[in-house]
Parts: sequence; C-alpha cells; structure tokens
Amino acid sequence: MRRVLITGASSGIGQQLAQDYADEGWEVTACGRDGGKLDAVAGHSPLIVPLSFDITDLAQTRQALQGVQADLVILCAGTCEYLDNGVVEAEKVARVINTNFMGPVNCLDALLPGLAPGSRVALVGSTASLLPFPRAEAYGASKAALAYLARSLSVDLMSRNIHISLIQPGFVDTPLTSRNDFPMPMMVTVTQASAHIRKKLAHGASEIAFPPLFAHLLKAAALLPVGVQKWLSRKMVR
Repeated sequence: MRRVLITGASSGIGQQLAQDYADEGWEVTACGRDGGKLDAVAGHSPLIVPLSFDITDLAQTRQALQGVQADLVILCAGTCEYLDNGVVEAEKVARVINTNFMGPVNCLDALLPGLAPGSRVALVGSTASLLPFPRAEAYGASKAALAYLARSLSVDLMSRNIHISLIQPGFVDTPLTSRNDFPMPMMVTVTQASAHIRKKLAHGASEIAFPPLFAHLLKAAALLPVGVQKWLSRKMVR
C-alpha cells in the first residue's frame, strides 16, 4: 500500500489532500497541532492516521516522526501574518518563519534519513514569493526561502534518488485566506487545488504552480524591471 505523510492536515489544502489520498487507497499519516481537528479528519476514512505535534518544535518533531515511513511527504502546514505600514515586527516575522520555513526544515531533519530511494517530498510554497507584495514581507520571505531550499535539495538528493517537488499555489479558498481583506483573483477551491496537486505529483512534476494562468502572469511579471513589479503588485492588492 502506498503511504503519504501530510502536515497541515487539520484544515485547508492539507485536509483535502489527506481525504482525497485516502479515497484513492493511500495510507495517510495526517499531521497537525490540533488533535481534535485531526481526529475529525481521520473520521473520513480508516486509512487516515492522525499524528498531533508542533512542527516548530524540533525535539517534538523528531520524536513524533521517528520511524514513520512514507513514499510521499507533503509539507503543507503554513501561516500568514501581515506587516502594516512598513513596520517590521520581529515577533510576527519569527512566527511566520518558524512555521513556514523552519517547520518544514524540522520535518525534513526527522524524515529524510529514513526515506527510501524513489520517495518524493513536496514542499508547499506560494506564488506570493514571485513578486514583492505590500504587507507580505514575512510571508513572502518564508516562501521564497522554502523555494530555494526545495530547488537546492533537489540537486543534493539526486544521488539518493529522492525527488523534491515545489508546490506554489495562488489563492485557494481556505480558513487562512478567508482572513484576507483584499481582492484575490482567480481563487480556486481546496478540491480544485488537491486535484491539481495530486495529478502533477503523480506525473513526477518538480514544480507545480497554479492556477496556471495566474502563475504564468506572476512569473512573467517577475521578469519585468523592479519598478514595474512594485507598481503591479500594489495594483493587484488594492
């Protein structure tokens, strides 16, 4: 039986992925901090096994993931806090970086030594890292760091035949994005996001950015002069 481990499985994209993979016959280790929510997700299928721990705590992560086996790992847990008026609040930045970047790093520390050749690890970044959006300094920086980590790891792990995929969603209708107070163009549902991710991972894609049109537009904008990028990004979030 194929096995997948998913962090951030208590809500949003992670929850949908856990349920959809179970429906496909995968054995799912559903990870998150909220044990009650994970139990509810596990109620969807007997193939879903809940595993509650805090990925920002390295010792706790190592203990929780010790001996866990997976053919596919999807590191999906994430958070977002915005900085207002250009004021850099170190506590906010630290919380976002710890969850979005150090959390996956802690999971990789615990899981990589036990992954077999042919395994795949998917890191969930964001298309937000492609342009300098207002208020998104902490979030964008954490996802940009994750993108570099994924691309660099993909080179170093070739010798072990372990594959890395970078997932960069646009706006997805989740409890996290429901807190946003600005327009979110081309938003997709978690069902659409899960279907796209699963299809691309099944085909061995190394980079998965969606929705495709939105991702292509941002990638094209990222090639423009920095001054134009700044103007465009301000226009997009007004």
